[in-house]
Amino acid sequence: MSMDISVANDISAIGRIESIPFILDLCCRNTGLRFAAVARVTDTSWTACAVRDEIQFGLVAGGELDLKTTICDEIRASGKGVIIDQVSDDPIFCEHHTPRQYGFQSYISIPIVRPNGTFFGTLCALDPEPAKLKTPEVISMFEGFSQLIGLHLDAQDRIAESTAALEEAGKEGAYREQFIAILGHDLRNPLASIEAGARMLSKADIKPRESTIVSRMLESCSRMSGLVSDMLDLARGRLGKGVPLSFREGHDLEASLGHVINELRMIHPDRTVDAAIVLGVPVKCDVPRIAQLLSNLLGNALSHGDPRKPVRVTARSDSDGFVIDVANGGDPIPAERLPTLFAPFTDRNTGSAHDGLGLGLFIAGEIASAHNGRIKVTSTQDETRFTLIMPCSVGDASSDEALLSPPG
Repeated sequence: MSMDISVANDISAIGRIESIPFILDLCCRNTGLRFAAVARVTDTSWTACAVRDEIQFGLVAGGELDLKTTICDEIRASGKGVIIDQVSDDPIFCEHHTPRQYGFQSYISIPIVRPNGTFFGTLCALDPEPAKLKTPEVISMFEGFSQLIGLHLDAQDRIAESTAALEEAGKEGAYREQFIAILGHDLRNPLASIEAGARMLSKADIKPRESTIVSRMLESCSRMSGLVSDMLDLARGRLGKGVPLSFREGHDLEASLGHVINELRMIHPDRTVDAAIVLGVPVKCDVPRIAQLLSNLLGNALSHGDPRKPVRVTARSDSDGFVIDVANGGDPIPAERLPTLFAPFTDRNTGSAHDGLGLGLFIAGEIASAHNGRIKVTSTQDETRFTLIMPCSVGDASSDEALLSPPG
């Protein structure tokens, strides 16, 4: 029997959640159980979406069990979790057919429910040996992870819906405000809940390995937050009324640019970033947006440049204007790609985990345009160089606000 396409899509969705292996690892390490899984449970099927198996239980992602042989069928019906320290001593499950059939003594299974109340499946774990599971710490951990998984699934759906809405918004102006609301509220709120849960775990008394896992979860939240911000910028710039920019003098632009460089050095500790910032005259600009522009250009260079060669960043301001240069070694950009390099959703097709949606260069170009500047690109066998060129004073000195929106 072929797998239902909706269940196959759910397996793929779980596979896209980077923290799932770490969640299963934490569940096993903190309980002593040697089998854990995320299961998709419908009214007709039980399917493993992700598995950690140290007892040769025999299941892998995509593996199925007869629904009626599982306790998860009862959990789906009741909406309540099941926790068993020792089957032989449990008055409810000592004679149950499932433990006898699959040979386990300890078992915990907590429902995974999406934020809209839809039942997805279970986060479950078991072992042939008894284990102490009926403790507030274990129950809270499983319930917290189940909620995080539900929120992750919801966030994936929201991004897919938002991307589809973006395409329609280009044709139908009526979708503009709704699309921005989806990005600004419906995506950011679930993401904030996920990050809050991960930060709560980071403050718990956990082992170094587990602390590293939680740190990776927080990094994933940061990456998703950046993606949402990029999409919101795109929506506002192309579909809404524009992103407000605040031009100010008297700020410390040099320190902000240095902070961006140091932050990316920490994220890429194995890469060399050489930097020289000399601002001879004040620059009237939106400092956070210029810092964002540099972050996008430098992040692009680190993602696509030759990791064996340094990335060079220079920034200077003088009577001729303000210039930022970001250069990296590596293969040149194909000539046919240059005309669409700053287009949103450009497929770079590099296989990099940091390719994202191709919005970084688009937003950098829009920030440059809003400052009456431009970004020039040169790419040869020796290096690829992105150069921001803009005036040190933008627009009328009496005007402090501008809108980031596409030219023409």
